[in-house]
Amino acid sequence: MNPRDRLIVALDVPGADPARALVGRLAGRVGMFKVGQQLFTAAGPAFVRELTSAGHGVFLDLKYHDIPNTVEHAVAAAATLGTRLVNVHALGGRAMIAGAAKSCAGSGTKLLAVTILTSHDAASLREIGLPMAIPDAVRHLARLAQHAGADGVVASPEEIALIRAECGPGFLIVTPGIRPAGAARDDQARAATPAAALRAGADYLVIGRPITAGADPAASADAIAAELDQA
Repeated sequence: MNPRDRLIVALDVPGADPARALVGRLAGRVGMFKVGQQLFTAAGPAFVRELTSAGHGVFLDLKYHDIPNTVEHAVAAAATLGTRLVNVHALGGRAMIAGAAKSCAGSGTKLLAVTILTSHDAASLREIGLPMAIPDAVRHLARLAQHAGADGVVASPEEIALIRAECGPGFLIVTPGIRPAGAARDDQARAATPAAALRAGADYLVIGRPITAGADPAASADAIAAELDQA
């Protein structure tokens, strides 16, 4: 992949019109667009189909986490929209991930499992009752997801290398928590620069506010692509 293909821009905006404006400015400069819970709730599956019908790659980031039957059918519906990537929470367990993987089979949609959210730190993980250290939890969940049939995981930059070592070169690693040097971390507890994440072994980088919140999103995307090219 060239550097631009590795960029997934998060369309974390309140509706279809601002999302269309961003897509218009960034088309051809990035590899995919991420439709998350905010935009999907506002604009629905019709907007996802609008993007995919226009030839844009879409990562549908709804983080399904429910009983296996429910998730299996939800992922099947997501695959019919032409999405390239869709995700579930690895904490949903082996049967849930396996059912989602079955729904993706033969569709062209790849399944990712979210390990530990990038907003978590050790204290917040203990607060929700997970006593493991974050690296150990991520390693365990990545291995579980791979064995259940997922194509890859979503994980913070800090865990890229350990996942690559644990799961091998063919396992996709999609990494949020990307912040260019000098950018605010916002609510990301575990973050890294684009170049550092790429060197660690990430396949795709999910970037939102550092691109979309600036005055010139296209220039911001170009600068990040140039940094990746240098890396």
